[in-house]
Amino acid sequence: MLIGEVSRRCGVSTRMLRHYDTLGLVKPTGRTSGGYREYSADDIRRLFHVESLRTLGLSLNEAKRALDEPDFAPADLVGELMQHTRQRIAAEEELLTKLERVDATAPSEWDDVLRMVSLLRALESEFAAHRQQAILSQDANAALPVDALVEAILSERDANVAGALQWALARTEGAGLAGLTKGLESEDVEVRRRATSAMSGINTEEATRSLKRALDDSDAIVRADAALALGTRGEAVSMPALLEMVADGRRDVEAGEVLGLLAEHSPTSGEVVDAVQARLDGTDDAPTRLRITQALAEIPGAAAREALARITHDDDKTVASTAAAILEMRDRGPRRRERPRIGTESRDPRRV
Repeated sequence: MLIGEVSRRCGVSTRMLRHYDTLGLVKPTGRTSGGYREYSADDIRRLFHVESLRTLGLSLNEAKRALDEPDFAPADLVGELMQHTRQRIAAEEELLTKLERVDATAPSEWDDVLRMVSLLRALESEFAAHRQQAILSQDANAALPVDALVEAILSERDANVAGALQWALARTEGAGLAGLTKGLESEDVEVRRRATSAMSGINTEEATRSLKRALDDSDAIVRADAALALGTRGEAVSMPALLEMVADGRRDVEAGEVLGLLAEHSPTSGEVVDAVQARLDGTDDAPTRLRITQALAEIPGAAAREALARITHDDDKTVASTAAAILEMRDRGPRRRERPRIGTESRDPRRV
């Protein structure tokens, strides 16, 4: 069979067939009287073997070795090909993800595309300062790659970069909640912590529902972040967790302030005071009772004052004197610290 017919029947160009001949990969066994290449049935069979091996990703040299070297180990080469293929697929999937994220921002100009690519590359930088600067330098009205922000938040270890990412995500008005909610379900406690912290800056009903579920997390830090965020939003469901924080001495000052905020914005502060009093009466541990008493200083209203008055007669002199000191400060009318308002937005990290 002449080279032209082989090309038509096998789908391999005549140029490639000549190249195979030069490499000694598929050499025609004969020549016509005019000097034309003539392929035998065995030559055609070898050609099919070469093409089959090439579909597996083998190079021409590897295909030649596979066919000509009797001690050639196919399992080793197939293993290498599998590894290279996985790497190639991963690279292609990474590229596809990047393209999808650019496309999701609906760019209208090439400048928008270039800006987005620059941001995505910066988020992958090994330098925290580069990552932070790339986030904070984005125009306030510019579209942001929400999925990329969520992915970065859930993996970011630097506190400053994490703060910038959370600020940026808060600007998207809850667009990244699905990814953060998925992060709350992660087996990795660090991911759950980052997701809770980020969700605390998003003040929507869906975020609030997710934070309520986080109150049942096995990790104390996740529970604490969720409780502080919910309490600031006036959600009474956070009260048990806040009281637990005060009792355990874990961010107890913050927890006390949020309990005061809850009482201040509640129809009656008595419920909060009753819960604090019950916690106080339920423990004999002196440091715990002292922290609970100090938390009452943050709670406004007559109910808190009455509770403090009762505590001045406590058997523990330190607890009693602390309650008396708090009452004295109230009587002097000290200037109260300004409390955050329910629903406070995230602070812009670009401001000093």
